[in-house]
Amino acid sequence: MRDKKYDTIIVGAGLAGLSCAYELSSRGKKVLVVEKQAYAGGRTSSFIDNSMQVESGLHRYIGYYSALPKLLKKCGVKIGDIVTWEEKVDILIKDENRKLVLGLAPLFAPVKTLRGIFGNNDILSVKDKLSLIEFFICGFSSYIFSESLDHYSVTEYANKHGVSEKSKRLVLEPLSSGIFFMPPENYSAYAFFGLFAPAIPKFYKMRIGAFLGGMTDVMCNPIVDKIKSLGGDFIFGKEISGVIYKNNTVTGVESTDGDCFYADNIVMATTLSAAKEILKPLKNHKSLAKLFLLKTMSACTFQLELNKPALKKDITTFAPGTDMVSFAEQSRSTFRNLKGRLSVILGNPKEYSNKRAEVILEIVKKQMSSLGVHLDNSIINYRKIAEEDEFYSLDKGSQKLRPTQKTEIDGLVLAGDYTLTSSFATMEGAVISGKRAAEVCLENK
Repeated sequence: MRDKKYDTIIVGAGLAGLSCAYELSSRGKKVLVVEKQAYAGGRTSSFIDNSMQVESGLHRYIGYYSALPKLLKKCGVKIGDIVTWEEKVDILIKDENRKLVLGLAPLFAPVKTLRGIFGNNDILSVKDKLSLIEFFICGFSSYIFSESLDHYSVTEYANKHGVSEKSKRLVLEPLSSGIFFMPPENYSAYAFFGLFAPAIPKFYKMRIGAFLGGMTDVMCNPIVDKIKSLGGDFIFGKEISGVIYKNNTVTGVESTDGDCFYADNIVMATTLSAAKEILKPLKNHKSLAKLFLLKTMSACTFQLELNKPALKKDITTFAPGTDMVSFAEQSRSTFRNLKGRLSVILGNPKEYSNKRAEVILEIVKKQMSSLGVHLDNSIINYRKIAEEDEFYSLDKGSQKLRPTQKTEIDGLVLAGDYTLTSSFATMEGAVISGKRAAEVCLENK
């Protein structure tokens, strides 16, 4: 393959790289995708870790996505065949053995949605609910007409609009840190409203999908197979260490074992931290200034194989006031071959990334017990899955630093959900960025 001529080399086989590779190969372009890991998927991957089935993190498909389902359909995959739909979420109240139930499918489950709004009054009073109205109306209006929201954290914006303490804790915290593991004190209000804004015109599509199998198997491998059928090539298990650069032009990439690959376009479709490392020699180039200024954040999940289900249903669950920011039983959905399977997204991921799994296990057991979920005597196996600095930070002020896919360096194109799109750090954002990167490549040659 080193001697083969390519139109484009794509570094990274996550959704951004796969999206870009599909768009180009479907137009007859010769494409090579080089991936560090032995499997596709990037931050949406599943794999075996020392004999235990794990995933890169607890992911959910959002019903209003459009770019991702279109890509999958072109690759022969129907969303309804790879996800099971959740029409509500549970919010467990620490030390109270109670829960707040919110319906999230206004068309498919209107009764559950209405119950979530008008019910739960013993936990969230009418006054608490009313305090959210101004927050959401003003937030969505500001999101549509300006980016001023990026100057506020979720907490600051909630305080500005008089949201009650209980509503901040039981509603806004799950919808911020429970989804993107960043506390609402830091989480950009612009990113918060931007994640949910697409649901307004597409409210009829709103619901959450849990994957019916590992994401690599059910979502990413079919895309890989389609790209291969169109003539695209893949190299797995090869790490790219740098780009080949001369006279303001990138002509190829070099691997850690010394292999060099050349093409007219090089698409950097890695995580933000990996892109910074590979492009480090070009750090002072003005075209990459935003990329190097954009901060990163980490993620850490704790995954347990059990001898029985931890929860009665496989639905997304939040636990405000704990480090178990969101979790789900998966033995009836993603890991149907197991008797019990729990994945937990941990708050304070930077801290947990540096803790030993044995230490985290005791914390998980204790905090889950405070939520009424008792794991003693049911744990068969467990793993810590840390993704250090692999996400771009959703801190306030970050939006203006997201770079575009097109650079001023000939031959170099960026992709990844950290690049500028209408979406954020989501699967949808990654697919959109890959498609835009492909458009830049087509314009270049």
